[in-house]
Amino acid sequence: MIAAALTLAALAAVSEGPAATEHLLSPNGRLEVVVATGPALSYDLLFDGKPLLRGSTLALEVDHVRLGAAPKITGRHRSSVDRVIEPPVRQTAATLVDKFNELRLDCAGGYAVVFRAYDIGVAYRFETTLPRASVKVTGEEATFRFASDAGVFYPQEDSFFSHNERIFKHLRLGEIPSTALGSIPAIVETAAGPKVAIAEADIDDYPGLWLRGTGGPALTATFPPFPLEEKLTKDRDFRVTRAADYIAVTRGTRTFPWRVLGVAEKDVDLVGSPLCYLLARPSQIADTSWIHPGKVAWDWWNALNLRGVKFKPGVNTQTYQAYIDFAAEHGLEYIILDEGWYQPGNLLSVVPEIDLPKLLAYARAKKVGIILWAVWKTLADQFDPALAQFEKWGIAGLKIDFMQRDDQPVINFYTRVCRELAKRKMLVDFHGAIRSILMTRTWPNLLTAEGVQGLEHLKWSNASDPAHNLTLPFTRMFLGPMDYTPGAMINADRAHFKSIFKAPMSLGTRCHQLAMYVVFESPLQMLADSPSNYEQEPEVMAFLGPVPSVWDETRVLDGKIGEFVVVARRRGTTWYLGAMTNWTSRQLQIDTGFLGGGDWKVTAWTDPPDHPAVGSEFHRTSGTFTSGTPAQFTLAAGGGLAAVFVPAAAFTTSAPPK
Repeated sequence: MIAAALTLAALAAVSEGPAATEHLLSPNGRLEVVVATGPALSYDLLFDGKPLLRGSTLALEVDHVRLGAAPKITGRHRSSVDRVIEPPVRQTAATLVDKFNELRLDCAGGYAVVFRAYDIGVAYRFETTLPRASVKVTGEEATFRFASDAGVFYPQEDSFFSHNERIFKHLRLGEIPSTALGSIPAIVETAAGPKVAIAEADIDDYPGLWLRGTGGPALTATFPPFPLEEKLTKDRDFRVTRAADYIAVTRGTRTFPWRVLGVAEKDVDLVGSPLCYLLARPSQIADTSWIHPGKVAWDWWNALNLRGVKFKPGVNTQTYQAYIDFAAEHGLEYIILDEGWYQPGNLLSVVPEIDLPKLLAYARAKKVGIILWAVWKTLADQFDPALAQFEKWGIAGLKIDFMQRDDQPVINFYTRVCRELAKRKMLVDFHGAIRSILMTRTWPNLLTAEGVQGLEHLKWSNASDPAHNLTLPFTRMFLGPMDYTPGAMINADRAHFKSIFKAPMSLGTRCHQLAMYVVFESPLQMLADSPSNYEQEPEVMAFLGPVPSVWDETRVLDGKIGEFVVVARRRGTTWYLGAMTNWTSRQLQIDTGFLGGGDWKVTAWTDPPDHPAVGSEFHRTSGTFTSGTPAQFTLAAGGGLAAVFVPAAAFTTSAPPK
């Protein structure tokens, strides 16, 4: 907590005279930040002149000195940026427009506050130039006070020890007490109309931002404290048992993370917003040419359930050779060896059932990369020898799991992993928490992260249903790519669904699952089901094999949070269309102007109209289509749509180009 009383050092920085205000407009002039510099730092946020937030406060307490209390402004600097950046990993597009206006307020006492206004949101952060090499951050205040009570999609948590895999509960701000902890993002439905996404960006050497209610029209920041003592349970649950009264020990001269307010006039403006990405530091990897996104045959969700083979499926060499064969046949870039390939607690000891040198040679011959799963604490304990061994083996990347924390040391672990794996040309996929996904611009070898209630939950519950899935593009995906792990081939409506851990199925239709490969962003995208199930579905693999995991252009055509979404994405000259609905069936009329003209060959995977509530059935149809003609589709309850549009001129044979 930030102390209420000011220290003598803070009092020395008190400014004299009446409070002043500074105004900052977004490039299009629709967003305005009004910063009040007395008696303490605060700001209002307006959209088209209508207040979204009013009297939101900010302060940073360093060594018990409150920066932002009665600030004395020593300098004001304004600047504008209008540039185009080319992400080395194209999560949503080949190019992104980075256009903003910035206001920097230098303050006596060795600090500054910087505000940025984009057309898609605003952000602020503290910067310090303190004479001490090392300081303790004893607290940070960030109160997001809205102009009136409002609805909010709130990812409520039980404690700071969490995988951040939550339902986004629809609540009222005034209903959320100070005891109700939440992770990010929270999406607030303002009375003025736009939705506001509360998030952060450019997190480094600092704990993650969490939220608490206030019992009023505001959410306020809270942070996991710095751990002093920890206790390990089994090989993975490393809990903080004693914490400090500060949140970080860090450099006296540095920039702090951005506090982000994404502003969306329409719900679809939340989907694929690049705001958090744009605010992150540019890539720290000089040569990114070796980073290859792709799709992955995954073993754990389907419990290694191979059928019709002449060996006993399980964690063994023959089973993983079968996964490699499947990946090679369908153009998948990788397979994962998930839990069970090493002796618990020792990454240097492969289980005897796996001949890893043989398996790696087999994968190389098939041009399939191998990604290894690891518990984070085991990796942290064996970091240097483990990475040396993985590099010697030629491992493509690591999937690292069970952090369940984002205090400062764990955030620094994320950075260390990304940096050291980049040196060895290895990819990263973090499970077990959410904050790492904010680092994908800085560390492009970090392709995806979990921090989402995904398909795995259906192995033990019915929580990851279409109603939940239709919140995710507007909420969790605001932060960046998410490893939801789609691809279930056994699909059921609510009446026929069962949670079976070793023979899992999904809620919703087959096309609901297929649409996820277009709607859900993840440059490392999983095929979660068994190769045996996929091999029985050649019409499905005609989509899942070629569908990209990175994109040259994205258009979000329609949608409403929690209800439905329609997304078009382009790779090269081919457009992919994905649509999903909650438990309400609906007719969609889609404007195909995004195709840009001409005739197109279209192949669509749709819910069967004669079976509106069943699961695994679908129709695959093909035909010729003229751009601009409205396309009509019916989505069943819990249903979806996947379609591929290829320019008709590209067809020189009866078969579509790859």
